[in-house]
Amino acid sequence: MAKKLWVFVALTFLFHHFVSAQELAKKSNLAFKDGEQLSYRLKYGIFTGAEANLRIEESGIKFNNKPTYHIVIDGRTSGSFDVFFKVRNRYESFIDRNTLTPYYYTENRREGKYRRMDKVAFDHDAKKITAQSGTYPFKGQLFDLPSAYYFARELDLSKVKVGEELTLQYFSENKVENLGITYLGKETITCALGTFNCLKFSPSIIAGRIFRKDSKLYLWITNDGNRIPIKAQVEILVGTVTLEISGAKNLKFPLGGIPQE
Repeated sequence: MAKKLWVFVALTFLFHHFVSAQELAKKSNLAFKDGEQLSYRLKYGIFTGAEANLRIEESGIKFNNKPTYHIVIDGRTSGSFDVFFKVRNRYESFIDRNTLTPYYYTENRREGKYRRMDKVAFDHDAKKITAQSGTYPFKGQLFDLPSAYYFARELDLSKVKVGEELTLQYFSENKVENLGITYLGKETITCALGTFNCLKFSPSIIAGRIFRKDSKLYLWITNDGNRIPIKAQVEILVGTVTLEISGAKNLKFPLGGIPQE
C-alpha cells in the first residue's frame, strides 16, 4: 500500500500542473517570489503516508544568457509507511524567469529497491528534448513536473467556463504525455492554514490497479494572488487518499488576498 500511496503523490503533484496545449498568456503579476516554500501531507484515512516540500529560489545559473529560477521538490514517505517502503525522491528544474519554461530538469528517485535518475535538457527553439535515454521531439508548450506547476499558477483563468476541459503537455519517463483537467467552479475549503475561497478542478485518471472505474480526483486551488493547491482528494480501490497543505512560507501575497477570478 505504501508504494501505491507514493504513486499517488507523484500523480497528484502532476495533476496540479494544468495548462492548455495552446500557447497561453501569463498574468501580469507573478503569483510567487524567490524563497517561497510549500509543504504537503498525503493521508490515507487518518494516517500520514508521505510528505512533500516545494521551494523556489533565485538561481545564479543562466541558460542562453537568461536568468533562471531554481525549483526543488522533495518527497518522502513517513511514519510506518517509511518502515515498509522507504521513498526519497527529489525533482529539480531550472526555468526561465520570464517565460517560466524549463531549460534543465533532473530527478533522483529512491523507492524501496527501485532507483531512477535522469537529466533532461529542453531546446524550445529546436522543439526537442535531450534526456539520458535519447532525444525526443515535441510541439507547442512543454514542461517538466516542477516547471508546469509554477507556470500553471500564472494562467489567466477569468474566461474559463465551468465544465471546460484544459490539457497538460509534459515530459515524464521518456515520453511526452497529455492529461485533461476539467474546471468545476468555485468552492470554500477549510485546511490546516484556514478557510479559503478556491477554484475546483477534476483531473482525469485511469482506472486500474490504484483507481476504481468510477473514481474521481478533485483538486482545490486558492482563488487569490498566490494560486496554490491546498487540497486534493481521490477514492482508490480501498479507501480515500487526501493531499493537504501543511505549511506555506514567504508567499508573495497574504493567503486569501487579491482574488484572481
